Amino acid sequence: MRSALNSPFTPGSDSVPEVWAGRVEQLSDWRDVVRPRRLAGLPERGRTVLGEAGLGKSTLVRRIADEAAANGDWVTPQIRIPSGVDPLKAIASAMLTLSDTAGLAASRERRIKATLDRVQTVAAHGISLTLRRQEGPEPYTALTDLLIEVGRSAMVRELVVLVHLDEVQNIRDSNVLSQTLIALGDALAHEEIVSAPGVGPQLRRSLPIAVYLTGLPDFADMAGARQGATFARRFKTTTLTAIDDDHLHAALHPFVLDGWPVPDGSGGLSRIRMEPEAAATIVDLCRGEPFLFQLAGEQAWYADTSPVITRQQVVTGWSAARAEAASHVERILERLPGRESDFLRTMAGLPPSARTLTRIADALGLAKPTDAGPTSQRLDAVRGIISRGKPYTFRHRAVEAYLTSDWPDLD
Repeated sequence: MRSALNSPFTPGSDSVPEVWAGRVEQLSDWRDVVRPRRLAGLPERGRTVLGEAGLGKSTLVRRIADEAAANGDWVTPQIRIPSGVDPLKAIASAMLTLSDTAGLAASRERRIKATLDRVQTVAAHGISLTLRRQEGPEPYTALTDLLIEVGRSAMVRELVVLVHLDEVQNIRDSNVLSQTLIALGDALAHEEIVSAPGVGPQLRRSLPIAVYLTGLPDFADMAGARQGATFARRFKTTTLTAIDDDHLHAALHPFVLDGWPVPDGSGGLSRIRMEPEAAATIVDLCRGEPFLFQLAGEQAWYADTSPVITRQQVVTGWSAARAEAASHVERILERLPGRESDFLRTMAGLPPSARTLTRIADALGLAKPTDAGPTSQRLDAVRGIISRGKPYTFRHRAVEAYLTSDWPDLD
């Protein structure tokens, strides 16, 4: 009954998994704040969703994009920025696709045709147009102009335009980053002058454009240092952390209560159930990590073909996933600068009640606690790995488990 073809768990694919857990706050922000305000012509900042690998940043925004598309909104593909790739070219290609959706290609207005021609040139040459000092507006200005035109069309149709730029930490060139953020930010800040029905005075309204940026926490430093207050005014940043166990249990509740429906091969449906102990073991193993949650569920699904997932099957599946789970956390730790890595390992070596800044700084051999202050602040505010309470605690529970216990091994 269970097979690779009907598994509802999808670790690490950036696609929206069937078994969804948590992120209620971010989903509500889209449904209750971003979309309604933008649709009503009210100003609302773009959203920057950051976090360590495996926390489901891209997947979260893809779910938001799926909901937007289901409402009829115009959504770009996931504009992924690999390292070394010109983001202006990628954004230009996505904008041209949206312009077709908006019907701009059929427009006879000279202004719109000129904008489309310019963006087609950007899609072909990107930032090199600036380096060549070509005549006409800068490439990023052309992108802004086209996004505004698409936004005007969406306003008439009472729809929202959603742009998703992924892996933004890979935009290393400060000039390119500045142009990219200004292009998107100017479109967000643009206001149209409209006349309200039955009202004489004209009103100013924002266009129904929403922008989501996703990437690693390093982007907060890059954007903050190079864009400063302008970036903060135009984008609201959220750093994702681990998902609460209650939300993970809720995601698995359909398995425990009624069973998960799968085709039975005869045109009907069968149901795959899960023992409560099996669900509890999956939640315990994943430590709040969406990637590990999907990985543990997938391997438990593959461990047998019977209609009931048992705890032993979860254990058997995890034994096959253990090395991948360990590598996942090791990659997070290896990516950290030396001072931050040393801080975490030293903090992990202390008893939980002794994890104060004073004790950690002393164990690190620092002259005074304030010498460790900037490092602890980054690990808390930027990376979301620790919480600077009294005492300090780990917010990234998989990192904590890896550093303080035999996890991912099972007893």
